[in-house]
Amino acid sequence: MRVILQRSKRASVKVDGAVTGAIDSGYVLLVGITHEDTEKDAKYVADKIAGLRLFEDEEGKMNHSILENGGDILSISQFTLYGDVKKGRRPSFISAARPEAAEPLWESFNDALRNNGLTVETGVFGAMMDVELVNDGPVTILVES
Repeated sequence: MRVILQRSKRASVKVDGAVTGAIDSGYVLLVGITHEDTEKDAKYVADKIAGLRLFEDEEGKMNHSILENGGDILSISQFTLYGDVKKGRRPSFISAARPEAAEPLWESFNDALRNNGLTVETGVFGAMMDVELVNDGPVTILVES
């Protein structure tokens, strides 16, 4: 599992012009799932994200987690995170899990975040989405299982 985490001031996702998820302060997560990923990977990454200290304390050091600081999650499925561009000019997505395997695992990941006490908004699995984001910092972290 591969997640691009972006700390945000606000973010939203639209499908066909309708907002499917929106947050104020928190994290935008672009979530990629590969063939070998399991429920264990989903829980590990969710727990890691919930505990990461990416918000500043009173001295300006990244010392507070999203649970301590407050904030929500906008989770967006993103199979293109497993795009391989080593050969040719068009990416290969062979490493991305098939939708029938990836969607339940993405849902499990979102549930694991919720089980950590986080509010999770989402995009729509497999849909073409318009994502708007005001990156805070910018802070962008890659989290992998």
